[in-house]
Amino acid sequence: MSTKKIIYRKDYTPPPYYVDTVDLRFELDPAATLVTATMRMRANTRTTGPLVLPGEDMELLSVRLDATELGDGEYSFGNGVLQIDRVPETFELQIVNRINPEANTALEGLYRSSGNYCTQCEAESFRKITCYPDRPDVMAVFTTTIVADKDECPVLLSNGNLVEEGDLADGRHFARWHDPFKKPSYLFALVAGDLVVLQDRFTTMSGREVDLFIYVEKRNRKKCGHAMESLKKAMRWDEEKFGREYDLDRYMIVAVDDFNMGAMENKGLNVFNSKYVLARPETATDVDYEGIEGVIAHEYFHNWTGNRITCRDWFQLSLKEGLTVFRDQEFTADMTSRAVKRIHDVNVIRSFQFREDAGPMAHPVRPDSFVEINNFYTLTVYNKGAEVIRMIHTLLGPQGFRKGMDLYFSRHDGQAVTCDDFVQAMEDATGFDLGRFRRWYSQAGTPLLRVTTRYDGSEQRYTMRIVQSCQPTPGQEKKKPFFMPVKIGLLDEQGETFCEETLILQEHEQEFSFDGITHPPVCSFLRNFSAPVKVEMERSEQELAFLMAHDSDPFNRWDAGQQLAMQVLLAGITAFRKRESFSVPEFYHHAFARLLGDEQSDPAFIALALTLPSENWIGQQLPVIDPEAVFVVRQQMRSQLSRQHRDLLLQKYSQLEADGPYVYSAA
Repeated sequence: MSTKKIIYRKDYTPPPYYVDTVDLRFELDPAATLVTATMRMRANTRTTGPLVLPGEDMELLSVRLDATELGDGEYSFGNGVLQIDRVPETFELQIVNRINPEANTALEGLYRSSGNYCTQCEAESFRKITCYPDRPDVMAVFTTTIVADKDECPVLLSNGNLVEEGDLADGRHFARWHDPFKKPSYLFALVAGDLVVLQDRFTTMSGREVDLFIYVEKRNRKKCGHAMESLKKAMRWDEEKFGREYDLDRYMIVAVDDFNMGAMENKGLNVFNSKYVLARPETATDVDYEGIEGVIAHEYFHNWTGNRITCRDWFQLSLKEGLTVFRDQEFTADMTSRAVKRIHDVNVIRSFQFREDAGPMAHPVRPDSFVEINNFYTLTVYNKGAEVIRMIHTLLGPQGFRKGMDLYFSRHDGQAVTCDDFVQAMEDATGFDLGRFRRWYSQAGTPLLRVTTRYDGSEQRYTMRIVQSCQPTPGQEKKKPFFMPVKIGLLDEQGETFCEETLILQEHEQEFSFDGITHPPVCSFLRNFSAPVKVEMERSEQELAFLMAHDSDPFNRWDAGQQLAMQVLLAGITAFRKRESFSVPEFYHHAFARLLGDEQSDPAFIALALTLPSENWIGQQLPVIDPEAVFVVRQQMRSQLSRQHRDLLLQKYSQLEADGPYVYSAA
């Protein structure tokens, strides 16, 4: 039994050889596709060793070095590697090989399914197409020619701009594509098959016209309209929020049922599973429409955060994915309900990512080692990585963050860089010291904040003490304190927020004092979930009800309501087991009515904030799950609330009732 080698981040070395240009030619055949790769290469100035190129699952036919075909003794090929011992400092290398797309059931590299040819190259599958330095820090300009039977594959697509197409004498046709922007091999894409297209056009902020195409199987032609509108929204939003303009003449999306990665941001040619593109009002829900809008945007945003600037190595995966998740979260927040989006995103962190942090596979946002690269695509790298970006945004403020992003784009365009390069750009643009903050990239685990407060009426001083800790994780027994923003608000007796602060927590234990506080305040702690941490803070039921009724921070208002509802439900379950009656307390009714009658908050947030915790979540709070008690008590609480607030509920229903056909909108 073979064991895979552990790869360590500390062992990174620059590529020994670079590729400046690569010209690919594919002669498509289901069982015997001929691939010709012609590369202009140059040695790294420090390179003295042989040229070693990964190449798997292929039949190697010929190797030419500067137009001279090499003999058997001049190169070796085996165990997934092509090796040439002697090459000049600069040279042209041509490799001809044959692959079998139809037999490629792993769906990595070039494969054929349901009659269509498709590729998936991230993270290390371009090497299954041809022999190549298949690593993200080798960036080249690609030109791709595709030749195929015209009846079988009327559509031939690849990255970049279409520069030439035509018919051949034998019933085949060809298309030549050129991508002028350097990219790593994992962003290469090829799609060929019998597809139909929805076409539109977008005018960029500089006045350039960009042609937009969505290619789908024929039966899905009428289900692409929402995806196209989502794409145009994303393009405009990225211009307005980040100053990022699209750079090619065309932007293409392909949606097929057999794509195995969900969605992939290949330069200029995004490939999606149909689930993330197709929708029609008769069958799709609001959640479906919002999901499509978010995924379309995520892949588009990668054009700058992932493609134009990519990762030096796969340990830096969060550089592109954490940043792009943050960007798509902000996009969805602007398109829909910001409060609801934030709550949903935090639920993912709390319900799933925290578990990852607490388990045997816990790892930092920027891991230090891996055995299998495909296991890197985790909630820690993506979602916790987005929370790390969000903390930088909170620390620097919107204007400071934008300055940092502008510098990052201008400094690193066309490069393969690291998470440290991103943080350094933020520091250099604003002067804010993020030295300790970098621990979020290197330390695994979820910090726990224990919070205690006291009020001194004679001194009119409110004091908050925060102690942070973090449990050991594999390979990291002792943790240094995390540097984090802690947003808080103080509410007076009328529920008005009279003090808002962003505290900087950077030690294991810190104390913060607020002077001139004339009455004991109610504290809204960790507003907007300003750091991905757990919190222990004693709260009375009355405090939770007060925050549920009055907190101006939507996330904390929802969170207080959930905590309070859970306490009421657990008390009800105890009563049910004792065969005692159960009534919803008056303080919960008061907070519920206050929420329901709120005319300032958006209806989507109110609906979510009034929703009781799920049966699954209630059950997880019990030492032994009692399904009957959970179901009965939750239904009793819903029934009592509906009867008590019947008139106001019906009034709200009447206000929000919509006439006419379904239209997806944030309103």
